[in-house]
Amino acid sequence: MNYFPDEVIEHIFDSVVSHHDRNALSLVCKSWYRIERFTRKSVFIGNCYSISPERLIQRFPDLKSLTLKGKPHFADFSLVPHGWGGFLYPWIEALAKSKVGLEELRLKRMVVSDESLELLSRSFRNFKSLVLVSCEGFSTDGLAAVAANCRFLRELDLQENEVEDHKGQWLSCFPESCTSLVSLNFACLKGEINPGALERLVARSPNLKSLRLNRSVPPVTLTKIMMTAPQLVDLGIASFVHDTDLFIFFDMKDTIVKYCKSITSLSGFMEVAPNSLSALYSVCPNLTSLNLSYATGIQGNELIHLIRHCGNLQRLWIMDCIGDIGLGVVGKTCKDLQELRVFPSVAYGNLDAVTEKGLVAISKGCPKLHSLLYFCHQMTNAALITVAKNCPNFIRFRLCILDATKPDPDTLQPLDEGFGAIVQSCRRLRRLSLSGQLTDRVFLYIGMYAEQLEMLSIAFAGESDKGMLYVLNGCKKLRKLEIRDSPFGNAALLMDIGKYETMRSLWMSSCEVTVGACKILAKKMPRLNVEIFNENEQADCNVEDGQRVEKMYLYRTLAGKRKDAPEYVWTL
Repeated sequence: MNYFPDEVIEHIFDSVVSHHDRNALSLVCKSWYRIERFTRKSVFIGNCYSISPERLIQRFPDLKSLTLKGKPHFADFSLVPHGWGGFLYPWIEALAKSKVGLEELRLKRMVVSDESLELLSRSFRNFKSLVLVSCEGFSTDGLAAVAANCRFLRELDLQENEVEDHKGQWLSCFPESCTSLVSLNFACLKGEINPGALERLVARSPNLKSLRLNRSVPPVTLTKIMMTAPQLVDLGIASFVHDTDLFIFFDMKDTIVKYCKSITSLSGFMEVAPNSLSALYSVCPNLTSLNLSYATGIQGNELIHLIRHCGNLQRLWIMDCIGDIGLGVVGKTCKDLQELRVFPSVAYGNLDAVTEKGLVAISKGCPKLHSLLYFCHQMTNAALITVAKNCPNFIRFRLCILDATKPDPDTLQPLDEGFGAIVQSCRRLRRLSLSGQLTDRVFLYIGMYAEQLEMLSIAFAGESDKGMLYVLNGCKKLRKLEIRDSPFGNAALLMDIGKYETMRSLWMSSCEVTVGACKILAKKMPRLNVEIFNENEQADCNVEDGQRVEKMYLYRTLAGKRKDAPEYVWTL
């Protein structure tokens, strides 16, 4: 296959950034496999138990950037028991021992200890970027170690993590020589920070483009930061003018008008003083991204007034208190909108919030929309058919009806035809989440038309094993399937077990699968880990084969049975 010298092939490989394409290149011939091995700098691992760190290092000795995911996605909905696994330390230990020149680490749903962050900070001399998303197990002591020892740090991004606050002055641990920061996000931290240390850090970081603050940052400090860093493009303000002093308000408003001319992304606003959002109107025309998913203090009318000034938005995360009228304003104002997420403003949703009418209004006004997460109390087939017609470019479509088995309120029919229209019209759809009353027919549609689907989430849906089989047989590119509270059982699980070799994982909880079926699957497919567990009981190897499994997690692995499973996990 080589018609050019290796040096030329290496140069070509360097321009290929897609993980999928790099994987394909390595399969062409032995020569390309070898070249790809030594030129691969970035690796994505969707399941930390799918391969051992030692094998990864052997495969890619020049690794610089690693993305690693731990717990299954349903951990976001508290379905994965505490202590299940996903520990970072063995990975850092192996990478450090092999003297890999790691520079970037991105983690999601991992258990990150202070010891692992300490080892990380001392083992990789040129380490530059740490991104932690939905991680747990660490404290501000670990962050202090990263700040103190990673002298070339460019990015520290903490998103939705559980971080224990030891009242430490971790921001003060950044050395005076640290001038390299480009992105700093500590919005998820609950504890107090040192305002003076933050101001000094920002002042000596001329390349800082993204800064997201937690709610302890006072208005005076925020004003100083905006004056010191006019180059900021992305600003997260957790607490906005929580002091009713009008002088502070007008001072901040003047500062925003004068210094915040580069900002294109705003987020935060967990605490907002009444009528204070008008201070932001001057930056709104430049915004392409607005995240108000935690802004519970902003009422619908205030949101609408703010949105009217944001005509160039491409990405909007917002609470359902905006209402259908507000979403109509979004549709009329934000013609370039590409991503929309609407979150519930209260735990079980607001009955008077958004409905199918708001979604239809969005689809009519935002033809470029390709990514949706929409929490609501009801949906109709007619609305979904209209949305499918107006927005055929969906790549991600996640509809969460809070009454999970509710039918079409107008016709009392299942939502099969509505979701069928989505998968028929949106032929590039890669991720789909279903809700509402659904029969096996919707899975027939998915299997027939969702040719590009990679991830499917199912809850309280279907009638028989046929539904699951339609999906497994039809969706050739399916990588992740997660199912809860659905009537799929042994026949569906065992009918086409070879399919699981092409998938990353299968999650089934509160379904009709039995222990015996899981044993058969594990015996026939030794390269799969089949884990069954009940968090209230220890794993019992003598359980009867006919007993129904509470939770099963199946995933492809090259590492075999994991060694860190808790007592309640039984790996077959």
